[in-house]
Amino acid sequence: MEGWRIVFAEKERVEVRKEAIDPALGPTELLCAAVCSLISTGTELQCLKGVFDPDTNWSGWVKYPFHPGYSMVAEVLDTGPAVAGVRKGDRVFVEYPHAQYFKTEAKHAYVLPAEIGNEQGVFYNLAKTTQLGARRAELRLGETVGVIGLGLLGQLVARYAYLSGVKTLFAIDPAESRLALVPDRPGIRRLAVDAGSAREDIREHTGGGMLDVVFDVTGHPAVLAQATRLVKPFGRVVLLGDTATPSKQEMGRNVVSHSVSILGIHALAEFKGWTHAEMAGLFASYVVQGRMEVASLITHRLSPLAAADAYGMLARDRGSAMGVLFDWTAIAE
Repeated sequence: MEGWRIVFAEKERVEVRKEAIDPALGPTELLCAAVCSLISTGTELQCLKGVFDPDTNWSGWVKYPFHPGYSMVAEVLDTGPAVAGVRKGDRVFVEYPHAQYFKTEAKHAYVLPAEIGNEQGVFYNLAKTTQLGARRAELRLGETVGVIGLGLLGQLVARYAYLSGVKTLFAIDPAESRLALVPDRPGIRRLAVDAGSAREDIREHTGGGMLDVVFDVTGHPAVLAQATRLVKPFGRVVLLGDTATPSKQEMGRNVVSHSVSILGIHALAEFKGWTHAEMAGLFASYVVQGRMEVASLITHRLSPLAAADAYGMLARDRGSAMGVLFDWTAIAE
């Protein structure tokens, strides 16, 4: 059995390779055929760029050839004899790299409800990560919140924050195209500026009170110091983007004087008893109930065979795209 796989052969080099897959399954394994997979644009572009400080999560994780991706919806082709709860023909979400056919342990697969479309289910992983961010902030009713960086993660954080009952949500990103995808809801204010330039607008519209919470979802080392100046005394800054160059990152001049809390959260974490399966289920319920909309975040649907062009487009101008989806059903057998 052979299938296509997207590979970062080395820095700045994308290949689509055909690789053999042994279809024989272990007792608890699944054999799957990809339906669609979503590029995590910030993370995958950083992996492709390959510029990391030593002794970071990035330098320990990214080794070339590297298999990018972790947001996959697939069809189950076969199951091992000891698999329970997953059947042949089920649609599943799996945190697996971009590949046409693959094997995975059944415990890592989430069966998608019938009401969840493939292009909604492909968001499961990012939806869990951003839900962790909202939980880490421990948002309270009536708080004033900022989200810096309106890529895919920032878009989802903004949606969770709004569901949490914020009084005012400031969506901050210099790209108008990204701001346009933030839901048009009362209490949401869009600022088409960078984080450093957002301070005076936030000061004016909060009567000098500033923000209770700000999320830095950029992964850019310069933004943390800017973010800490947007919160009030005892405010919280949540880092949801792990910079690849922390040696260039500074806290900001008022962290101690304003008793600011800097809170980190990682996608693999669990927080205060919520498992990943429970968080995925909550996201699905929000989608089914119409309380969270993600379909509009898909801006490009491409064949995986055009992967080099897809990553090249994103490297040239990330602001020109939001959700970039590989449609594995577009590959002719």
